[in-house]
Amino acid sequence: MNWPLEAFLSFLAAGAFGVIFNTPRRTLISCGLVGMTGWLIYRIYELVLGDPVQATFAGAFGVALVAHLLAKKFRMPMIIFSVAGIIPLVPGSKAYNAMRNIVENNYLEAIKFASEALMISGAVAMGLVFAEVLMQAVFKQQAKRIQRKIGMTPD
Repeated sequence: MNWPLEAFLSFLAAGAFGVIFNTPRRTLISCGLVGMTGWLIYRIYELVLGDPVQATFAGAFGVALVAHLLAKKFRMPMIIFSVAGIIPLVPGSKAYNAMRNIVENNYLEAIKFASEALMISGAVAMGLVFAEVLMQAVFKQQAKRIQRKIGMTPD
């Protein structure tokens, strides 16, 4: 495994999709960093756990956390960073192999690839949702703390 090459390629892929999705120019490097972060988290977890589904969940969770932080910093919607950043984790090759095996009438192999692609896609969605819930709880606590400081009572 070549860590610097993988980091560079995931940065490039996320940044390129940022260009395709017309993200503001000043956020393109950040979009690339989000994608690179998610991919490196994925690779580390895949090496440690050996399970691509759990690794994808961890990578998507990391993407969403970093996207939230950058959204706050740039005062932009989180989706600008998360959509481009999640691209390296999308199971495109698994879906392609599933379709290829269906065309070749190799249905057992197609089911294997399709079920893995479905589980990885679900892990991406779950990672994004769990991070969203966590960040909303953190932001709510911050708002309550600020309200207490200025003398307002939270509802």
